[in-house]
Amino acid sequence: MANQNGRIGILVGGGPAPGINSVISAAVIEAVHSGYEAVGIKNGYEYLVKGDTSQTVDLEIDDVSTIHTRGGSILHTSRTNPTKRTEDLETCVATLKKLDINNLITIGGDDTSFGASEIARAANGEIRVAHVPKTIDNDLPLPGDMPTFGYETARHVGSEIVMNLKEDSRTTNRWYFIIAMGRHAGHLALGIGKSSASTVTLIPEEFPGETVSLSEVCDVLEGAILKRRALGRPDGIAVIAEGVASKLNINDLRNISGVEIPRDEYGNIRLADLPFARILRAEVERRFQERGESMGIVDLTLGYELRSAPPIPFDIDYTRTLGHGAVRFLLSDPSDDPRTEQGAMICTVDNRLQPVPFEDMRDANTGKTIVRMVDTDNLYYDVARRYMTRIEQIDLDDADFLGSLADSASMQPDAFKRRFAVKS
Repeated sequence: MANQNGRIGILVGGGPAPGINSVISAAVIEAVHSGYEAVGIKNGYEYLVKGDTSQTVDLEIDDVSTIHTRGGSILHTSRTNPTKRTEDLETCVATLKKLDINNLITIGGDDTSFGASEIARAANGEIRVAHVPKTIDNDLPLPGDMPTFGYETARHVGSEIVMNLKEDSRTTNRWYFIIAMGRHAGHLALGIGKSSASTVTLIPEEFPGETVSLSEVCDVLEGAILKRRALGRPDGIAVIAEGVASKLNINDLRNISGVEIPRDEYGNIRLADLPFARILRAEVERRFQERGESMGIVDLTLGYELRSAPPIPFDIDYTRTLGHGAVRFLLSDPSDDPRTEQGAMICTVDNRLQPVPFEDMRDANTGKTIVRMVDTDNLYYDVARRYMTRIEQIDLDDADFLGSLADSASMQPDAFKRRFAVKS
C-alpha cells in the first residue's frame, strides 16, 4: 500500500523480551491499514545517534503477518544511550527528521523509555513518541499493576528449567544456586521461585538498607541448607535475584580476587557479567569447609535462555493490543490530553488503552524512570515466603528444633541462635 499520510518509525532498545515481534507485527498492520508507511529502524538508537539513515527497512503486512509467535526481534536491538551526550540526542532527533518520521514507536525497558521521553522533549512536538514498555524484569510501574510484556513468558520458561534442575538436585543430593535476571527488582526471581516451588528465593527488597553485606546474603543461604538438612533433605534450589548483587557493599566485591565491576553505558553494574552465583557458591562452600565438610553446590545464571523465547499466548495477546494501541495513540488528536501531546507510555487497564504521560513515570528526584519493586508486605510475597525453607524466628524459639539445627551445623544451640538471628 502506498504511503498516504506519513511514516511511522519503530525501534527496539535494551535486552530482548518475548513478544517484541508481536508488537512490531500489530503496529505495522495498524499503520498500513491507516494509510501510513511503517519503517523499521534497526538496532535501536545505535545508528540514529551517528546520523546514519541507512539502517532502516520498509515493512509491509506480508513481512510481519506471521512473526508474532517468534522470539527475538526482527529489528534487532542495542543498548545505545541517546541521552549520554547532548549532541547524541540532537543527532538522533535530526536523523529521525531526515527519515521523515514524525511518529515513533519505541519498544524497551526503563532506559529505552527514558531515551524515548527525551527524544519527544527535544523534538518539541515535531516527533510524537509512543513507548511500549517491555522487560522480563517486570519493574516498570504500569497502571493497574499490569505486568510488563515478556515477564510472563520468562517466568513460564524459567520455572520449567528450574523444575528440571530441582529433579537433578534431588537425584544427586546437591544444591543449586541460580541467579535470575532483575537488575533492580526481584519480580522474576520471586515469580520463578514461587512457581517452581524452589527451596528458597532471595530478592533485593528483603534487604531494606541501601547496601547489604555478602556475609548477610550468605547467612540466609547457609541457614536454608542447614534447615533443609535438619529436615532430612541434603538437596535444594536457591533462586537469587541478580539485583541483590547491585545492593552488595562494593568493598565486599573489591575484596574478591579476580572480580571486576563491569558497567554499561547508563552506569549500571553489568550484572550479567558479574560472576555472582560463583561468588555465593565459593563463600558458602568455604563456610562448610571450615567445619570440615565438603559441600557440593552447582552455580548458574538464568536469563539469556529466557529473553528470546517464543512468547506464550498471554504475551502474544497482550502485545498485539499494545502494538495496535501505540499506533492508535500516535494518530489520535494531541489536544485530547495536553500531558501526552509529545508522547506517552502505552499501557492497558481493564482492557482499555491508557496512555501514561512520561512525567508520571519519572522519579522527581533523579529524573529517571521509576522502578517498580516487589511489595514484601502483600499477600503474593507472604505466600511465597511461607513456603520457603529458611531460618525463621519460630525455628530459633523452638528449643528442640534449635537443637537439631545446631547439630546440623556442628554448633552449640546458643551459638547457632546468635549466628543466625533473624533480622527484623
